[in-house]
Amino acid sequence: MEQRRLTIFEARQILGLTGPTSAADLSTAFRRVAKAVHPDSPNGDVVLFRYVVEAYHLLQNQPLPRPALGAPTRNLHVVRPAPVAVITPLQAITGGTAEVWIEERLYRLRIPAGLRHGDRLRLKNIATIPVRIRPQFGIEVFGSDLFVHKRVPAHYLRDGGRIEMDTPVGPQTAWLVPDMQEPVQLSFPGKGLPARGSHPAGDLFITLEARDEHLSDAQHMRQQFTQHWTTQASAA
Repeated sequence: MEQRRLTIFEARQILGLTGPTSAADLSTAFRRVAKAVHPDSPNGDVVLFRYVVEAYHLLQNQPLPRPALGAPTRNLHVVRPAPVAVITPLQAITGGTAEVWIEERLYRLRIPAGLRHGDRLRLKNIATIPVRIRPQFGIEVFGSDLFVHKRVPAHYLRDGGRIEMDTPVGPQTAWLVPDMQEPVQLSFPGKGLPARGSHPAGDLFITLEARDEHLSDAQHMRQQFTQHWTTQASAA
């Protein structure tokens, strides 16, 4: 499961920073906290270490003055962000499981199909966990609706005709007229997130853009995969 992004306030708490500080002070704070929670240390924690690294990179990129390094404490306490269940659009459609840390303990949550962004999951008598839906692989969720971006061979938009597309909710078919100007948006009523509770079924919107004709479907899929994971690795 992907962890949610830290806020500036949480990043400062994790590194134990208060008041204005220099880049050198930030590096010192990072080394001190990272050493304490490094997975190779006796009391290390791989999840905490990831948060420490993310906090350091986040504060590194802040153009405003950073808070200063406070006096070192004998007992290091790393603050975890408030628990949030971060799920993908596919999990929102079909359900599944998600993991969340609460007070140093990892819990596995059952994700029912049809969850919306902002819904809450009750974990026994322990906590009520808010749900966040993070875009993935060109799929986004807004309310009950699904938005999908697809690049198709240019001749579909130039010549028109019948087009079949794989989507998160199964194959869909549409008819295109010739010389359509991109981006082309197609709508499929009732094909968004499934109905759940007071929420009716959403709609599916597919945006089509032309891609190079010389790329095969396999080459295009490989290109999209490479671009996606390169972006993910850069953001990590």
